[in-house]
Amino acid sequence: MIVAIADTHAAVWHLFNNPRLSLSARNVIEEALQAGHQIGVSSISLVEMVYLSEKERIPLTAVHDLIRALIDPEHPLHELPVDASIAEQMLSISREQVPEMPDRILAATGARYGVPILSRDRKIQASHIQTIW
Repeated sequence: MIVAIADTHAAVWHLFNNPRLSLSARNVIEEALQAGHQIGVSSISLVEMVYLSEKERIPLTAVHDLIRALIDPEHPLHELPVDASIAEQMLSISREQVPEMPDRILAATGARYGVPILSRDRKIQASHIQTIW
């Protein structure tokens, strides 16, 4: 069962145990692991990570680490595809409130699954989408 959607920062910071991951987000991930639930990671986050590694903002190994985590059935992170249901759900996400396409995809994914987004993004937090940070 998916209990939340991690944005790209939350997924990367969880993988590397980075202290910038908020305590609230960390607790959600740890509670999901203990309960046998999953945290969704949109496939758009994988694409964004490739882009960030090409710009040398994150190491390329981070992309590989996330992919390994996503294929590990014991890991709480679970990949969620960007599909027709997500595209349709994007219609309910105001472009004025959440202008960046990857952020709108994440917000739509949370709305589609009826779960909060683990995100520090102020625009997502200011929208009608439930966030935890």
